[in-house]
Amino acid sequence: MAPRNEQRGEQHRINDRIRSREVRLIGPTGDQLGIKPVPDALRMARGFDLDLVEVAPGANPPVCRIMDYGKFKYEEGQKAKEARKKSTNVSVKEVKYRPKIGKGDFDTKTRNVIRFIDEGHKVKITLQFRGREMAHPELGSKILDDVLEAVGPMAKVDTQARFEGRSMTMVLSPDKQAQEAMKKAAAEAAKQAAADEAAAAAAADEPVADETPADEAPAETPADETPAADTDET
Repeated sequence: MAPRNEQRGEQHRINDRIRSREVRLIGPTGDQLGIKPVPDALRMARGFDLDLVEVAPGANPPVCRIMDYGKFKYEEGQKAKEARKKSTNVSVKEVKYRPKIGKGDFDTKTRNVIRFIDEGHKVKITLQFRGREMAHPELGSKILDDVLEAVGPMAKVDTQARFEGRSMTMVLSPDKQAQEAMKKAAAEAAKQAAADEAAAAAAADEPVADETPADEAPAETPADETPAADTDET
C-alpha cells in the first residue's frame, strides 16, 4: 500500500491530497457507492486498508476509486513497459533482390518477407540494379509484383515502388485486419474439416444391414423311380 501523504510527482491525487469536498465513489470491486463527502470516502478507503484515488478529476464531482495505489502504479508501469517493448521490436526489415534472381533464391527471400510481415515488421524490398540492368526497370517491377502476389492480403503497400540511386525500393507493412480474417478463416476451415472427418468416421462405424436372402426351402427329392429288380425265375 502506498504512503498516504508523502507522494511527490504522482499522476493522481490520492488520499489527503484530494481537494474536492465530495466525490463520486467507486468501491474496490467496481461497485458504485454514490456521491460521498471526501472525509467519509477516506474513512471507507482506510477501512479496506486501501487508498482513495482520484481517477477522473475533470468530472463533476470528481470520480474517486478505492484501490491499492501501489499495485495500480506497478500494473500501469508494466503495461507501459510492454508497450515500449512492442514498439521497439517493430522495425523495418530489408530484403534485397536482384532483377535476374533465380527461382530458388526468390523463394527463400520471399519466405523471409512473409515471416517478417507475420511477426509485425515493416519490410523494405530492394531491387539492386547493376550496369546495363538500369535500362530495364521492368525487370524490377516484375519482381516486386511477384513478391506482392506471394505475400497476398497479409500485407499492404506502405510506400510505392520508386528508384533510389541504382535501386528500386518498395515498403510493405502488415495488414493486421486481413491477417486476423485469414486466421479466423483458417480456424473455421480446420473446425469444419474435423467435423467432416468425425461424421465420416461415425458413418463408417454404423452396422451394415444384412441383405442375405432368407434360406430357401430345400428342393423336394423326387420319388424313387428305380425299377424293381428282376425276379430270379430260374
